[in-house]
Amino acid sequence: MLASGDPFLYGVGATLSRHVAAEEMRTIPAPSAFSLAASRLGWPLQEVATMSLHGRPVDLIRPHLHPGRRILALTSDEKGPGELAALLAAAGFGQSQLTVLEALGGARERQRSAVAADFDLADIDPLNVCAVDVAAGEGACILPFAVGLEDELFEHDGQITKREIRAMTLSALAPRHGELLWDIGAGSGSIGIEWMLADPSLKAIAIEQSPERAARVARNASAFGVPHLAVVEGTAPDALKSLPEPDAIFLGGGGSEPGVIDAAIAALKRGGRLVANAVTLEMEAVLLSEHAKRGGTLTRIEISRVGPVGGMSGWRPAMPVTQWRWTKG
Repeated sequence: MLASGDPFLYGVGATLSRHVAAEEMRTIPAPSAFSLAASRLGWPLQEVATMSLHGRPVDLIRPHLHPGRRILALTSDEKGPGELAALLAAAGFGQSQLTVLEALGGARERQRSAVAADFDLADIDPLNVCAVDVAAGEGACILPFAVGLEDELFEHDGQITKREIRAMTLSALAPRHGELLWDIGAGSGSIGIEWMLADPSLKAIAIEQSPERAARVARNASAFGVPHLAVVEGTAPDALKSLPEPDAIFLGGGGSEPGVIDAAIAALKRGGRLVANAVTLEMEAVLLSEHAKRGGTLTRIEISRVGPVGGMSGWRPAMPVTQWRWTKG
């Protein structure tokens, strides 16, 4: 088999290695498309975000869109650069410089640039890499690296784990490399989305009984650059039966329904974490009972925000949240 570039950097080597033992292969890596592109542009590769959009949603680039960031992205074909330019313009990054490097290392090699908002390059070679020098315009959707993103960034109908509670919940879930989260009663999907934003290796399944909310979760996932978040429309515990075994579970809604917590605990891997939040007395009673029976930790979270009081200001408390965190032994 003959393959150009570095076969083990988004190449065919990764696919072959799942079927052929390393000792049965002789690999002679050449410079990758990323290396060639960086050398043409004079970009230090260690300072550049590199990613493949080949056969993948272009939304994956969204978490990397920070002012001054440089990105090298492999595309699927001649349509890829235009699709990328359209996303940049729609997300408020229309002034970003987009350079298309075509057929690198071959006789047809060519390099052309355009501002994303005015992208008009034609006759693009299907073999291309896009280089993005990110520039943010007013109102650009920049996703901070911190957990607890602003509620306004999410599309929601009020069914959302609020920013401060979300930050504490993600801390309690303690994501680790390669882990899978079940977000039961996902609402807007904010917990699963921020879990996946923490590291590209992380996976999440959002379980939501409302068709309208399930569709909203999928839209939010794409808007936040994690379109591979899996959405399962159904009611727990029945909707949990055929799902892959989770490393962590967040129970934000429906936990007071019969059998949900027992089913979640039964599915959880040994050493996995379960975090459940309660705002109603009924759910709080369930968590108090589970804590008495199984142990773990209980935390009471109370947040107050400044609001108007007549012509002055005062503290307005939000609904308190009781959080139970339990690790399966």
